Amino acid sequence: MDASDSPTTFTRNDAASRYELHDASGELLAALDYRDNGTAVSLTRAFTVPVHRRQGHAATLTAGAVADIEARGGAAGGTTVVPMCWYVARWFEEHPEKAGLLDAR
Repeated sequence: MDASDSPTTFTRNDAASRYELHDASGELLAALDYRDNGTAVSLTRAFTVPVHRRQGHAATLTAGAVADIEARGGAAGGTTVVPMCWYVARWFEEHPEKAGLLDAR
């Protein structure tokens, strides 16, 4: 079974400074921690609950986080992404169409 086989819910949890992916019953599948300084969003740690690994949840979560950052003013709006987590860095390597969001520093 992969992530596309079951419905999931993507949310941005500002109180915890993380993005979350839950299954239909509300169980946490994966989380992506972030730090936002107003001009750059550092994606610091992606974590998938061990029993839910290898099902595509980290990719779904990262794509959702990038889309959210982009919708809230990414790159053209002045906000960039700093991929501090190895998984997020690899996700950007696999999605060169999103490279314009990366912080140039």
